[in-house]
Amino acid sequence: MVSTLHTKKQPHTLLMHGHERIDNYYWLRDDARQSPEVLAHLEAENTHCQQALAHTQALQATLFEEMVGRQVKARQSVPFKLGDHYYWHEYKGDSEYPIYWRDNSPAKHRLTQILDANTRAQDHAYYDLASIAVSENGVYAVIAEDTNGDRRYQACVLHIEDGTYLSDRLLDNSGEVIWCNSGRCFYYVKMHPQTLLPYQVYRHRLGTAQADDELLYEETDQRFWTQIVKSKDKASIMIYHSSKEASGVSLLDANDDKATLVTLLPKEDDHLCWLELVGDRVFVLSNWQAKNFKITETSLDTLADKSAWRELVPHDQGCLLEGFEVFDQHLAYWQRIKGLPQLMVKDLKSGQVRQLAFNESAFSAYFQDNVDLAAKQVRVNYTSMTTPESVLEFNLASGELKVLQQHAVAGDFNAQDYCCEHIEVAARDGQQVPVTLVFRKDKFSQGTNPILIDGYGAYGLNLDADFSYSRLSLLERGVVYAFCHVRGSSMLGRHWYEQGKMLNKHNTFNDFIDATKALVTLGYGAPDKVLATGESAGGLLIGAVINQAPQLYLACSAHVPFVDVLTTMLDERLPLTCGEYDEWGNPNDKKYHDYILSYSPYDQITRQDYPHLLVTSGLYDSQVQYFEPAKWVAKLREYKTDNNALLFKCDMDVGHGGQSGRFNQYREVALEYAFFLDRLARS
Repeated sequence: MVSTLHTKKQPHTLLMHGHERIDNYYWLRDDARQSPEVLAHLEAENTHCQQALAHTQALQATLFEEMVGRQVKARQSVPFKLGDHYYWHEYKGDSEYPIYWRDNSPAKHRLTQILDANTRAQDHAYYDLASIAVSENGVYAVIAEDTNGDRRYQACVLHIEDGTYLSDRLLDNSGEVIWCNSGRCFYYVKMHPQTLLPYQVYRHRLGTAQADDELLYEETDQRFWTQIVKSKDKASIMIYHSSKEASGVSLLDANDDKATLVTLLPKEDDHLCWLELVGDRVFVLSNWQAKNFKITETSLDTLADKSAWRELVPHDQGCLLEGFEVFDQHLAYWQRIKGLPQLMVKDLKSGQVRQLAFNESAFSAYFQDNVDLAAKQVRVNYTSMTTPESVLEFNLASGELKVLQQHAVAGDFNAQDYCCEHIEVAARDGQQVPVTLVFRKDKFSQGTNPILIDGYGAYGLNLDADFSYSRLSLLERGVVYAFCHVRGSSMLGRHWYEQGKMLNKHNTFNDFIDATKALVTLGYGAPDKVLATGESAGGLLIGAVINQAPQLYLACSAHVPFVDVLTTMLDERLPLTCGEYDEWGNPNDKKYHDYILSYSPYDQITRQDYPHLLVTSGLYDSQVQYFEPAKWVAKLREYKTDNNALLFKCDMDVGHGGQSGRFNQYREVALEYAFFLDRLARS
């Protein structure tokens, strides 16, 4: 029997700009996560969800077995050379985590195991290995790990050859570690205890206590976070000071164990940049007088004078530049045109530009493990919705392609059985919204299929066309899967992002609703079999959409959803709030307060029918606090006028990223897919 939940109401008044809001479920917030009453409520929600889906346990098990069964369990990565050694990792059997190896030759004659992540994870319900930072002399590695999902990493130092750990322990860091070239000290970034933003740069000397570490930089503006990166020529360490709309860069000499910070570019509003240093040459990806970015070259002496920057890749209004890699004689960069990625190579002497050729138009690709300046090839990680992850290598001079590895799919998978399409549909204001779809050809029948529409639409982040072992379980059952690239992403350039943020946020929701209608009209999905899903800011999208157009969707899922936007953005005590002002607006300004209020899912719940809804969260989520979805579900349960399922699962051991481990994560996906398939079967 499924339990019935009634969450108690305890009115809490929130007053801003003369507007009063009564939050009856504010009491569910417990920053310490120790309140017996709150924890009991979350456990009751979990029990309710488990009972409601008990009849799908066999289906969940089948789905999980399919997802795991498609993967070749024993596999290893392609080795890459760093210093005098080759490095790679491998999975064995049913192991959840990789084992990391190195050798002094590609023939693997002197194998050294660096780390078995399975051993490190065995006593923890959650485990994330952020980095293994190897010293330049190859003697030591700093291991940065998170064992509860709140993104506060703990670091220790490993002597690689003898496998022993030094006494050094570094708490509450970002997971980024950069070594000085001497191998005697390294730099790391500490997290702010309240905002959890990386904000302090420290230098740590081997064999000393963390309390003795030297503070080199502290960020005092809560809009900014701090990142450290080593230059490709290994001579410099760059410290980035970044917000969503501003950036600056400082420099440390990697050859000096006592280096002091030098400002390269002061923090500047409306200027975003990324640098690569090669000797005295500086390569700059920047949006200065270039909304969609451009790539320039200058010297350290003239870096401060933007007028002296020489264009290598000019700004193009129809092309978004997203990143680059520098080699001795070539510049490799990736860009996006009409939502589709392109990888380009420019000869720095002749100026000739070559586009790297791929067989598919919709795909995901990024440069990987290109650590050698003198390399004659560029390595690329490639995948599409019908092609498993592959590692490719292109000759920089000729463009000749070599496939180094392609992950196999166990069973009878044949990419030719599936169709991937990239289309555009009209939004209500005439803008064309890109949509990427995939379906199994022999399961598709015009206007009859279930369709699952996935959206995000924030921070300029894109849902790229990648391969998914789990998604195949839906495609095999006739579900059409669609990525809806709404405004707020940067799929069509920086302007596409800007049209879906701040005082333009309603465009994000309108795009998703209008695309849903268009996909049904075009016959990609049956009107009574439309499903929708979103995660984090995508969960906000789902929350807003089902307030505005609930009748369009049979069932929805919202994972770690950011749904109490106004309350969160008014609380500077919460992690990330101040740094989010450039995305949503600062509600201390009435203009932004009223606009956020107009779409904030928690505030806009009304008495109406809602779709079937599955909501998930993690108790230790530091990005979207667990109490946002907990409150949202409680209020939805109070207001909704239907008998549709409303289920909330809060994982008591994890954070924003959900379950860790290469197979474990599929248990949550299997639960979600079983929820959707069950709703379809009952409709």
